[in-house]
Amino acid sequence: MQLINTDFKKGSVRLRINDPDDLWYLSHIIDAGDLVTSITTRKVKIGDSENAKVAKKTFLVTIEAETIDFSAAGHALRINGTIKECPEDIPRDSYQSISLEIDSECTIKKEQWLTYQKQKLEEAGKTKYSYLLCIFDREDALFALTKKFGYEILAKTQGEMPKKAKLEEIKKDFYDEIIKTLQLYNDRYTPEQIILASPAFYKEDLLKRIGQKELRAKIVLATSSDVSETSLDEVIKRPELKEVLKQSRAREEQLLVEEVLLEISKNNLAVYGLKEVQNAILAGAVSALIVTDTVIKQYRELKKYQELDELMKKVDALQGKIHIITSIHDSGKRIDGLGGIVALLRYKLRNDRNER
Repeated sequence: MQLINTDFKKGSVRLRINDPDDLWYLSHIIDAGDLVTSITTRKVKIGDSENAKVAKKTFLVTIEAETIDFSAAGHALRINGTIKECPEDIPRDSYQSISLEIDSECTIKKEQWLTYQKQKLEEAGKTKYSYLLCIFDREDALFALTKKFGYEILAKTQGEMPKKAKLEEIKKDFYDEIIKTLQLYNDRYTPEQIILASPAFYKEDLLKRIGQKELRAKIVLATSSDVSETSLDEVIKRPELKEVLKQSRAREEQLLVEEVLLEISKNNLAVYGLKEVQNAILAGAVSALIVTDTVIKQYRELKKYQELDELMKKVDALQGKIHIITSIHDSGKRIDGLGGIVALLRYKLRNDRNER
């Protein structure tokens, strides 16, 4: 995301979308009531007669946002609302949608920018650090790319189940296929580093076969228990990758969730579920609020987002941190299992759920 101009005193930010991940960020930054300005298209009648032709017109429009819909494919963000500024031949206060995609520019104007929303803008504007993960054993391989939120599964491949007598020959062929795929994805995505993970000794064996110096220089080895999408979360939390993945949002989220689960297991400084979190916020005890994007979507669909938004504003006013995490990977799913909203506390509440 490119921030073209920011003027928080006037509540205005102009930006350009460079990456699909930017749309995910914007889906949590833009709220109902915000003014959004961008280029859009609309069908208009040419002439006043009954046989007037209908044509598509492209124009600059400002709408007051009512609904914000992020597509499941992640390629567009659709904002619907009423028109507040437009050309003279377009009726004001009529409904209009704006579809934001890669290379779109828009201006967002809010009455108040919360601290966490400013942080989201800053985070989205940072250099994108992507990491290529390859988890494999002698039969299967999984390739994935880290994103600013979640992972993108690139490919799943399977080697021939070898008989004992042909183990070395088939393993070599399968390794060759893995190396070719690593080279392909390295050229295509230019990841910051490549994480090669496997059970047992397979990763060391494969590394010995890689002759390309540029590829070898990017590779970091890690251990996984098996080859599955669940193992992506396991690998990215490995202590040997702490320094390598210091720019990874996925790792940051996982460590945060691990802290939450640890506090819950100790019956200590964490609460979960809307009612318990709400009570903690009203008591001023929340140091960090964690909400999944699934819950935000549900609240918007149920027309109850304002209730959640008020809670985030209160946490923000008390200088607490707000983390919006994706439900795509295992960490987010764990939070969804706790109601999709949890809070880390500054101090233990006397009447929290753990003491009743």
